[in-house]
Amino acid sequence: MAPCCWSGTVANHGNPGMEEKIRELVSQNKTKEEIVDHFVGIYGERILAIPVARGFNLMVWLAPVIVLALGTFILVNYLKLHTKPQETIPIAEEKVPYDDLIEKELKEME
Repeated sequence: MAPCCWSGTVANHGNPGMEEKIRELVSQNKTKEEIVDHFVGIYGERILAIPVARGFNLMVWLAPVIVLALGTFILVNYLKLHTKPQETIPIAEEKVPYDDLIEKELKEME
């Protein structure tokens, strides 16, 4: 994040001071991890656009999954308890008026 206003990343914000410092560290053959560690040492973890998944920051990653799972569980159980199964109505066998005649003709054909 850009430390001047904390509203965007350095790449999107266009902070010339930060960009120059990054270029300087790259020219010193520093790795990406070393550059990130340098800025975290100065500004703290707030400088990171994506929080590190450890300690309290782990909740940023786990909380949405836990809330979604808990909400789904509650919704499913609520629907199971508060919905009535539909009653099935037995269908009476209706006799077609010509059933006997059709059966008789079929037997005669054999």
